[in-house]
Amino acid sequence: MTTNTQVLFRHEPDGLPTVEDFEIVNRPLPEIGENQFLIRNLYLSLDPYMRMLMGGGWTYSGNSLSPGDLMVGRVLGEVIESHNPDYQPGDHVIGRLGWQTHAVSDGAGLDFKVTPKEGIPLSAYLGACGSTGATAWVGLKVVAGLTAADTVLVSAAAGSVGSAVGQIAKSMGCRVIGIAGGPEKCRVVEGEFGADVCCDYKAPDLAGQLAEAAPDGIDVYFDNVGGEVLDTAMAHLNRGARIAVCGVLSQYNNDGAAHGVTNTRLIFDKSLRIEGFVLSNYRDKWATARTELEDLYLSGQLKYRETIADGISNAPAAFIGMLQGKNFGKQLVRLA
Repeated sequence: MTTNTQVLFRHEPDGLPTVEDFEIVNRPLPEIGENQFLIRNLYLSLDPYMRMLMGGGWTYSGNSLSPGDLMVGRVLGEVIESHNPDYQPGDHVIGRLGWQTHAVSDGAGLDFKVTPKEGIPLSAYLGACGSTGATAWVGLKVVAGLTAADTVLVSAAAGSVGSAVGQIAKSMGCRVIGIAGGPEKCRVVEGEFGADVCCDYKAPDLAGQLAEAAPDGIDVYFDNVGGEVLDTAMAHLNRGARIAVCGVLSQYNNDGAAHGVTNTRLIFDKSLRIEGFVLSNYRDKWATARTELEDLYLSGQLKYRETIADGISNAPAAFIGMLQGKNFGKQLVRLA
């Protein structure tokens, strides 16, 4: 009998998670009831927000995992058996179905059914043409109110969201400055993702790099990391600049005091607007975002990278590596 392999939350990490914080179990394949369908999960997306659900004082989404819970995560799956007329074998769906090889659903709570477009890989619907791209799109166009005249700064610019941010902004005619860690990532941000310049936060004097890259200042900062990078960036923002806070990667595994913004006077002095956001609050924008992202991808204006681990048993190690910045672009786990 085919089994369903799952990754469970074992206990709260002390700082950076370890593989001991997870438990891998094999359970009987779930049976489907009336109006339900069985999904074989093909890819699992690993994302920084999952660390917040594992504890440490975070209140993101209002829920935390308890020991024994299935790890939360978005997957791309294929329907293999159905008692639901709206979902037939062979259909592909996206949803937060967790770290497992199979799932049962009645369609409620799924993100969307994938309508394949020639030239777009299925896995892209977990990344550039899915929630990752939509996060970048919402943060820029809705939260920050991006215009073609803006100079845009984005941190974690080699990551899945950050790389999409830069390319969406470039497609609108903006000047784009990225921040990434190390010369190799900076080369990719400039050469592959099209940023005008990329600053290396691991090199000396990030403030000096930003001053040189943006002599006329920055109008929109898309923040993925928080901490000292946010502090440094704020000093280079123009009056009336907007900061869309998508994540605080530098703080997720902090086992000491949280880093607070030290130059809050700039918020008043420069009339800055800072707004944190989560994609789930903008479901009414997802379809529009996805259509635009598909068009950008097919036109060659939206490139993306994937780092793929094979097998669900390798999901914990891949997740830990992603939190350490070892991935390029979207971190996925191939499940089937």
